[in-house]
Amino acid sequence: MELGIKGKRALVCASSKGLGRGCAEALAEAGAELILNARGAEALEATAAHIRSTYGVTVTTVAADITTPDGRARVLEAAGSVDILVTNAGGPPPGSWQDWNRDAFIAALDANMLTPVALIQALVPGMMERGWGRVVNITSQSVKSPIPVLGLSNSARAGLTGFVAGTSRQVAGQGVTINNLLPGIHATDRAESLDGGVAKAQNITIEQARENRQATIPAGRYGTAAEFGAACAFLCSVHAGFIVGQNILLDGGAVNATL
Repeated sequence: MELGIKGKRALVCASSKGLGRGCAEALAEAGAELILNARGAEALEATAAHIRSTYGVTVTTVAADITTPDGRARVLEAAGSVDILVTNAGGPPPGSWQDWNRDAFIAALDANMLTPVALIQALVPGMMERGWGRVVNITSQSVKSPIPVLGLSNSARAGLTGFVAGTSRQVAGQGVTINNLLPGIHATDRAESLDGGVAKAQNITIEQARENRQATIPAGRYGTAAEFGAACAFLCSVHAGFIVGQNILLDGGAVNATL
């Protein structure tokens, strides 16, 4: 399917690895020009070089922490006017509700709620003026089905979901859509870290921890960054203009819910 976004400018955050990279590659395959951001310069440049050589699109890189004011300022300056925004940032660490203090919650909110909000506020007005734009926020299945040990993530991402629910309906009339993609477990560094934590806590191998988690997923496996990226690229396409303020699960059926 032709997505109709060849030549569009797309900012993809946290895109050197994992789901962010999957989204960046899918957008590049569709012909979008990219601004890629990540904290680690080495991995970022390697990803950019691969995308340039594979897809033949222009790629600008900004090594910066998108969750800080200085990092966002640097990314936004390099990005300029963009047509597509994909927000993404690493999730807070797991833990117990008894141990999280105010600083832990503020850090989670800064990374997983307030940073996407700030990027939306900075870039969506320009999209509205031009009459077209797409925003996709990478959140988590936890906004549909809370994960007890990820309470910081549950809280921050639920806040972003509420913001998007109202905001998306205010900007849709100007040709701009905002939606959320809710990943379940995908084969990324994040999954490796979570499986490692379970393995240590239960005194089992990481392979056994992974097998146990896969057994809870109806699809029987972890997702891939490529299939996640394909879903993101469709939401960013010209065909998705009537999808507004939605929370779309990509979890292999793990969330057991009718709606």
